[in-house]
Amino acid sequence: MELTVKVRVVVHVSISGSIDRAVDRAVELGCGTFQMFTRNPRGWHAKPLGEADLVLFRRKLAESSIVPAVAHMPYLPNLASAKIDMYEKSVDALTVEVDRCGRLGIPYLVTHLGSHLGEGRESGLARIGAAVNRALASTASGVMLLLENTAGTRNSMGSTFEDVLGILNEVRDGGRVGVCLDTAHAYAAGYDLHTESSVADAVRKFDAVIGLSRLKVVHLNDSAVGLGGGRDRHEHIGMGYIGEAGCRAILRNDNLSGLPFIMETPVDARRGCAGDLSKALELAGS
Repeated sequence: MELTVKVRVVVHVSISGSIDRAVDRAVELGCGTFQMFTRNPRGWHAKPLGEADLVLFRRKLAESSIVPAVAHMPYLPNLASAKIDMYEKSVDALTVEVDRCGRLGIPYLVTHLGSHLGEGRESGLARIGAAVNRALASTASGVMLLLENTAGTRNSMGSTFEDVLGILNEVRDGGRVGVCLDTAHAYAAGYDLHTESSVADAVRKFDAVIGLSRLKVVHLNDSAVGLGGGRDRHEHIGMGYIGEAGCRAILRNDNLSGLPFIMETPVDARRGCAGDLSKALELAGS
């Protein structure tokens, strides 16, 4: 299949050293865009962004011609939590992160959706929707929040396209919320991505339920668990259960080819970021 749009395959980069180094690392890898955390993803505390940090990051971003830069929420917040203290901390963290992205000039912020902790799907949907509404209302930045589908772990929210739609429908400012589709999560949740035809079928289902116009970013990850395995385990491109044929079909799908494909694959003795980037570009035919 001949691609009509040059595929943009990129990686998640580190901010180690200083936040502007994320742009440097993306440029060094030849990325047309990238994903990053704006702070330590495994803690609640966010070091304040100084004016010098903001100026340097925005200058490097502008000089790089990278479009769009994408940020990811830290891991600890649970926007569906029924525990009040955890929920309020999570809403505060989301609000702070939206503000940080606005100040950095990052247009997209990807967020996990959390777990309802046994309280039920409807309660979880309502809590996530309320959290998003509060966070977006607290800042006038143009940052768009991207809801990321999940792998189907017990009590997790957003493992089906219908769940994601349910959250979208709870958000008052629909123009500031979109979707990030994670391929490993979708596969683990039961969406077959093995072949060209099964990928096309999954994309059609996404369009019918949510609408492709709301899809802004694809997390291109192979899966270390089988179809419907219900666990979030990423694998190197072509080395997991989705396999080379499935990853090739995803990359070459006409409805996805114009989107940023961001990899969040492992770094180990078998392959690193550059190796997965090379493999993905090979499969894409770029």
